[in-house]
Parts: sequence; C-alpha cells; structure tokens
Amino acid sequence: MDKNRQKDLVKTLSQLETEQINPDTVNIDSLTSLEIVKKINSEDKKVALAVEKALPQIAEAAEIAAQRLKAGGRLIYIGAGSSGRLGVLDAAECPPTFGTDPSQIVGLISGGLETLTLSKEGAEDHTDWAIEDLKQINLHKNDFLIGLAASVQTPYTLAGIEYGISIGCKTGLIVCNRAELLKIKPDILIELAVGPEVITGSTRMKSGTAQKMVLNMISTTAMILMGKTYGNLMVDLQARSEKLAARSRKILMEFLKIDYHDADQLLQSAGGSVKTALVMKKLSITRDEAERRLAQVDGFLRQLI
Repeated sequence: MDKNRQKDLVKTLSQLETEQINPDTVNIDSLTSLEIVKKINSEDKKVALAVEKALPQIAEAAEIAAQRLKAGGRLIYIGAGSSGRLGVLDAAECPPTFGTDPSQIVGLISGGLETLTLSKEGAEDHTDWAIEDLKQINLHKNDFLIGLAASVQTPYTLAGIEYGISIGCKTGLIVCNRAELLKIKPDILIELAVGPEVITGSTRMKSGTAQKMVLNMISTTAMILMGKTYGNLMVDLQARSEKLAARSRKILMEFLKIDYHDADQLLQSAGGSVKTALVMKKLSITRDEAERRLAQVDGFLRQLI
C-alpha cells in the first residue's frame, strides 16, 4: 500500500466511532482480571440498546428474506474477517434448526472457508474476490444479499453489495458506524452505533456481538414468517444429532401429552418430521394425508391445528 493510500485510510479510520479511544477502558491493562471482565460486561450491555434503535430496518430485512426464500430465492451473507465468519455461522445454523436446504442461506467470506479458522489478513482488500465469489454461486436478482462491514469501508464487502445492486438484486448492509462515508445505497441499511470498542478498533467485540444479534433476528424472524415454527417450537428441525433427536421427541411428548414410547413411534411413522407427526396425531390422519395438507398451507402448522 502506498503512503497516500495509507494516509487516506488513517483519515477514514479517525472518523469511525469504533476506532476511537474508549475513555472508560484506557486503564484496562492496570486492572485485575475481575475488573477487566466487569469493564467488558459494562460495554456489552450497550450493544442491545444499539440494536434496538435499528429494529425497524432489521424487521424489514427479515421480511425481504422471507419473501425471497418463499419465491425460490436465497439469503446470502457476504463479509470479511470476523463479520464474514458471523455470516457463515448464521447460514450454517439454519438447516439443523429450521430444516432449510443448505443452498437457501449461504455465507461468503473473503479468502474462502479456510479463513474461518485461520485469519488471512489483507483478504478484505480484494474487491475482485467478492465479484468472483458471487458469480461462483450465480447470484441472481431474486436473491437477497446482505453485507456485513463493521467499519463501513471493507472493500470486499462493499464491492459485493455494489455488484448485487448492479444486477438488480435486493441488498442490505449491516454496519457498526455511521454511514456518512458510504458511497453505495443498499435497499436496507442497518446502522448499529455500538460506540468505541473495549480495545480500540477491535470490532470482533461489541461490533461482532451486535452483528450476531442482528443476524439471529433476521434469519429467525424470516423462518417464523415462513411457518418454520409453531409457537416457539422448532417443528421443522432436522434430527441429525442425538440432542436434536431427543428434542424432537420432547416436543411431541409435551405438546401431545404422550410418553416417550408413543412419541418415538409417532415420529418414526412420520418419517422423522415433527411437523408431520403433530398433524397426523391431532387430525388422526395418515402420513401421506398430513404431508398433503401441510403442502396446501405452505407448511404453516398453525393453519391446521
């Protein structure tokens, strides 16, 4: 990087709240371990309040995600470093929790999946990588592309969003600083004013926490809007582990007031689907009929029982 570019970047960083020195933690290296964690905890308490201010935009993003997914599109996260890892994490957690296909919610991180476990400094600077990654997954105008850039100016992420805009794709951007310097205009801008970090510029901390909260809200709300839950029960979960298999039976036992044996038999006769099992039992119908009726209401269990 040449000196002029470095000077410009220093100027940009000086304008970001997350790069400011936090007056409440300037003496953190002289504190005891308990005092340090109290400082961190005190700062973390501010995160939920910052997220609260962006709830209307978060809700709108969730609605767009649900609409696109229902129409056969995808929800795609793109980011670099800690932000990129959070997007990949949220995408990975949706299939076991909500029964989505892994291709429906996708996380892209600059430098590829190997950067999930080994940081690849400088990967965020490659704008061409973003376009290549999006072309690789065949980004379509029916998808919803959400960028994560705590600092507002991550080249990889912004290039990805700009590309999404250019092909007519719905776009969103989650940032943890004021967006006055932003030169692109995503459809949804979610600004999370978390303020100075505990360790100056370490956006894996409050910024990362805020971004994870927002991603949880967007994907979970979208899934609820798509009928993936009944009340607060994850009736579309995939029982691919012992814990999830046990949870499936626990849901049936508690909801239907039956014992473990009956829940186990019912779940097996329903092909492992909690949702199908509930319809079979409540309406006293066969698995085929239960699946047919669920299809008629787009999987919204509430409309059947």
